[in-house]
Amino acid sequence: MWAHTKKSLANAAMRAVDQLIALVKNRLKRMQYRPALVTGFPAKTSLDFRPP
Repeated sequence: MWAHTKKSLANAAMRAVDQLIALVKNRLKRMQYRPALVTGFPAKTSLDFRPP
């Protein structure tokens, strides 16, 4: 998730840390509304997350 978020921040020019925090929160909040994207991250790893 972090790599995906960093890509959207690549060309952002922030003047203060507060602006960066607000932008990161905004990007993460956007992800919440894209469940297919969020569930796709663990699926892409090909790991089995079921309990043994």
